[in-house]
Amino acid sequence: MKKDIARVRAELRLARTAWGRLSKRSTAQLRTLIENCLSVSMGDVALINGQCYVTHTGLIRLAKRRRCSGISVRAVDRFCDLDSHRWAFEATVYKSRECLGFVGYGDADPSNVSPLVHGAEMRVAETRAVNRALRKAYGIGICSVEEIGPIEARSAPERPIRKLPPESSNGNNGHAGNGNGTRVRDRLCQIIRQQKLDAELVKSYAVDFCGTKTLRETSREQVEAFVAHLADWAEKDRHALLCQLNSYQSRQKHAAAPQQQAGAA
Repeated sequence: MKKDIARVRAELRLARTAWGRLSKRSTAQLRTLIENCLSVSMGDVALINGQCYVTHTGLIRLAKRRRCSGISVRAVDRFCDLDSHRWAFEATVYKSRECLGFVGYGDADPSNVSPLVHGAEMRVAETRAVNRALRKAYGIGICSVEEIGPIEARSAPERPIRKLPPESSNGNNGHAGNGNGTRVRDRLCQIIRQQKLDAELVKSYAVDFCGTKTLRETSREQVEAFVAHLADWAEKDRHALLCQLNSYQSRQKHAAAPQQQAGAA
């Protein structure tokens, strides 16, 4: 019990560090999600315009932890229109082999999805159906990010984008030879600039993703895989990505605290 209480408090502190001050309603919603074993640090929850939402990543992780028996998905043909990019899916979640199934429906067309995913309406509709079925199966009453339509982001001041430090040219990171490494680096900088990401947090995430101590130790293939992963996540669920990156900001602060105390001593 004490361990669970400590985890909830730690997740709430991380949320306040990443998102700022939370309203009583948002805090209550977030506490409920955390008590359902969802994690802010893992990108299971997103905060959009002061409202908490669960993410597809969080629902899938929850289903895995609860040993979900399976998920079946089918297109609802009479509501699908290839020419107008309109799709509808039915998903059924089976919590166990004996479970009769929890059914959820999801639809998508160019009018109710973000312009960033135009052309991918079929995948959005499938994800929405799966999310709704999972929420029914595991008692998550809060809507998922993927189920909502385009949201106008609140205006925010532009932040200067800090460039990643130049890499060495010893060949370990792919910056020598035919120039593929340079193109990968340019692509990474482009993603950071377009998505308005913090370059230092992206760097920390890249090191964690590649499983190395520094970026200098990564191979070209590892960097290419990370850039592809970052681009895909930014396109599909930018809010979850921001939450993931913000978790590194919290870690950096915790890591810096002992050093400051040691210096003061």
